[in-house]
Amino acid sequence: MDIFSPIQIFSDFVTYDLFKIAKESYIGNTTNFFIYDTIKIGILLILINYVMAITRYYFPMDKVKNILTKRRWFGFDYLFAALLGVITPFCSCSSIPLFIGFVGAGIPLGITFAFLISSPLVNEASLYLFPSMFGFEVTIVYNLIGIGVAILGGMLIQKLKLEKYVDQKLLKFKSKIQVMEEHKNNPPKFKELILLWWIDAWTITKQVFPYVLLGVSTGALIHGFVPAGLVEGYLAQKSWWSIPLAVVFGVPFYAGSVSVIPIMEALIGKGVPIGTALAFMTSTVTVSIPQLLILKKVMKWQLLAIFLGITIFGIIIMGYVLNFLF
Repeated sequence: MDIFSPIQIFSDFVTYDLFKIAKESYIGNTTNFFIYDTIKIGILLILINYVMAITRYYFPMDKVKNILTKRRWFGFDYLFAALLGVITPFCSCSSIPLFIGFVGAGIPLGITFAFLISSPLVNEASLYLFPSMFGFEVTIVYNLIGIGVAILGGMLIQKLKLEKYVDQKLLKFKSKIQVMEEHKNNPPKFKELILLWWIDAWTITKQVFPYVLLGVSTGALIHGFVPAGLVEGYLAQKSWWSIPLAVVFGVPFYAGSVSVIPIMEALIGKGVPIGTALAFMTSTVTVSIPQLLILKKVMKWQLLAIFLGITIFGIIIMGYVLNFLF
């Protein structure tokens, strides 16, 4: 069951019934896409930020941070973060609020990036649709490589110590100790806590949401006005450069993995190797321009460039491996 289906129903109603825009038209697709993603990401942004505000208040984050950074986990902490990304039904843009919450809660940066990479990369399509479309062997290889890219990418980012490139303004919150001190060591009333959590959540939301609008607007325009045939025509050629080209084509697009499946089927139907088609899909849902625009608000360009480089390199390797094996 799609938990976001009520939003899609509302978007369809506003676009096609209220605005009377023709279905399957470029303007209709653009408008519908913008309404759906703006509402979905906006709700997720507020909800996740509020939950993380409560988490920051009650959880002993310093202890959690010490456990994750001072004990030897032998990479299992990155694996857990990557697996959390696998089970979360988020696209690249809507996983960013949870990423902000993790960083703000004191979780090491590399572990949060393992989640950020795996959340869109190893998605619901790869788990539920791939077996029937491409078989279990392709599904297993794709998911293993995706989780591997997330883990290795997170480890590399942690090793480089890039915390200074995260926007610290988004990470300044009142701790439970500070709140208690303000109340002269008396527990604050529950109504005061609700207001405190809302202020924390809204502070992040209002700073990030303009970038969400910018990113979704860009994605909607590309989604509505760039014809799929343009992609199909170029990638139907079987050459060594087709995988890097597929990644380049995928970056400007923005779509969920399920919505890009028809394009993948068309590509494969035209004889495009499966690794090339999957490289296109993966770059679309993982390193799209809308996601990068939103991430630019969260981090400086140096960290963004490293994240982009790691992810694109992993996608290209994935494409070559799949083409070689299948």
